[in-house]
Amino acid sequence: MFGELFDPTSEFDIEERLRPHWSQAGAIVFITIRTHDSIPTEVLRRWDREKNQWLEQRKLLKGRHWSDVITTLDPQIAIDFKKVFNRCRENFLDTCYGACVLERPELAKIVADSLLKFDGELYQIGDFVIMPNHVHLLAAFPTEISMKKQCESWTRFTGTRINRINQTKGRFWQQEPFDHLVRSLRQYEYLREYIADNPKKANLRSGQHFYYRRPDD
Repeated sequence: MFGELFDPTSEFDIEERLRPHWSQAGAIVFITIRTHDSIPTEVLRRWDREKNQWLEQRKLLKGRHWSDVITTLDPQIAIDFKKVFNRCRENFLDTCYGACVLERPELAKIVADSLLKFDGELYQIGDFVIMPNHVHLLAAFPTEISMKKQCESWTRFTGTRINRINQTKGRFWQQEPFDHLVRSLRQYEYLREYIADNPKKANLRSGQHFYYRRPDD
């Protein structure tokens, strides 16, 4: 592997923004970045209600919002919660909602070139796939704070370039990515396979996506 597995006994960081972001120096992280128009507001609101209901049914909400409770849950319950709603998000993204401009090869290449530009210098990039309205990637960063900075750099640079080419304005990417630290070799292999199979799962044709597989060391 190009990075390390998450070690809960070593130092790591949890940053609270719109959602919790876990990071650890050198650990491999699975990141999903989606375009701003990839999930409509009404779907996000429905999921928000369903998250509250999921916790309320288990008597864990206690009048609070799910986002105020998630970091206090028993680890196994938190894992189950994330599995349910991560699956909802991934399944919806694969319906290719929105303008889906990243199916255009010249725009997908802008994103791919940006991800690879400082590979081996500022970070280590693993496999990735650029779908019409989102990106999945594996990466490892040298410090806890560098994941946030690098994701902001990728989205700012590529969003500006793509907007300029499309003669559009406004936010191109959703404000924050989804990220998950890889905890086992089995999970690492599963995520590599998930990235490789994502275009087929979304019924994409050749030329509608960009797939990169990191050369095996």
